[in-house]
Amino acid sequence: MRNVEEYLRPDVIQEVARLDLKARFIVEGFISGLHESPYHGFSSEFSEHRKYTAGDDPKHLDWKVFARTDKFYLKRFEAETNLDCHILLDASESMAYSYGGVITKLEYAIYMAAALGYMMIHQQDNVGLVAFDEEVTNVVPAKSKRSHLVAILGVLAGSLRHRPSRLAACLHRAADLVRSRGVVILFSDLIPAEDEDQEQVMEGLRHIRYRGHDVICFQLLDHAELTFPFEGPTQFVDVESLRALRADPQAVAGVYREELQRFIGRYAEGCRHAEIDFVPVDTADSFDRVLLSFLRRRQTKF
Repeated sequence: MRNVEEYLRPDVIQEVARLDLKARFIVEGFISGLHESPYHGFSSEFSEHRKYTAGDDPKHLDWKVFARTDKFYLKRFEAETNLDCHILLDASESMAYSYGGVITKLEYAIYMAAALGYMMIHQQDNVGLVAFDEEVTNVVPAKSKRSHLVAILGVLAGSLRHRPSRLAACLHRAADLVRSRGVVILFSDLIPAEDEDQEQVMEGLRHIRYRGHDVICFQLLDHAELTFPFEGPTQFVDVESLRALRADPQAVAGVYREELQRFIGRYAEGCRHAEIDFVPVDTADSFDRVLLSFLRRRQTKF
């Protein structure tokens, strides 16, 4: 797992800056969509002004201020300034999996969380973090200070402890910890613990949703987990229990892919009924492409 210094290296900062330029409208539109979600109960009372920048919606321009100052200012409202976002990060051992030495599911989640945290703090939204594996390991309260991003990155970078998952139990715990109503974004492969099942994980997600949060669930799976590209006699090892099974991939590939689709489909259907945004992710795809795809779907929904 990369350390926090790597996220703050000049080349990484340059990459974040590239996102800020190349995907600015994608991510700012994504965050704007969070503000406009009908699940929020925030007031729309006027709060303050801020200077207009290219890409802002001109419908919020204050023309009375323009008449006095000859400068463009936007009206900001309580609904814009009071958004709390909590990122839930599954840092269990299964999230450390990658095939062929490419980016792990956890690293992918960290990059997405870091990008969203950067952009939301840039917009003066409050961002917090709950990291967990078999228990909740770190809780970072939601704040909007620029320096707060360093604290979040530090926790993200050190989140892997090589421990098994207790996903359902940790989701219930997170529901109790995140008290301020807002947006909750989960990054996980949604693989239950040995003594848990998918329905129990869904109960944890519904618990968060019923607290009044707008819930977005990104299910991250490695490309090999999705495509099952293995050939020849292979020994498969459960990364958490370490149980091993030797099998002929060609003999089990069909059954595996069918069960995988049912596995993903049960989450998709459960989230739909609970009014939770469910986003299946192949970690072979770039995260800005994933955000763009989700934004388009969300805009169609709302």
